[in-house]
Amino acid sequence: MNKANKLLTIKLFHTIIWIFFVLVIGYVLYSGITNTITTYTWLGIALILGEGLVLVIFKMFCPLTLMARKYSNSSKENFDIFLPNWLAKHNKLIFTSIFIVGLVLVVTRVIQNS
Repeated sequence: MNKANKLLTIKLFHTIIWIFFVLVIGYVLYSGITNTITTYTWLGIALILGEGLVLVIFKMFCPLTLMARKYSNSSKENFDIFLPNWLAKHNKLIFTSIFIVGLVLVVTRVIQNS
């Protein structure tokens, strides 16, 4: 497989994983808003915290970004994922903020329902 195909494969895989985590964050937020906290809510929170740990370990870079860097010299924020450049640039800030809101809502609901 040539460099372009390897980069394309990483971009596809990275985008699919990104979509998955966005859906998980959305589910945590939904759970908090609707007060429907289930085992899946806690599993989602654990997955997002695990993702955060991976980012910390890799100095705030996704391991797929580091892999893709081998196949591209692009300085664009979205060289490794199929997202608009502005979203790739602000991705961590946007979705961390949404997750924190969801997490606060979930914790608040659990405390209120205790």
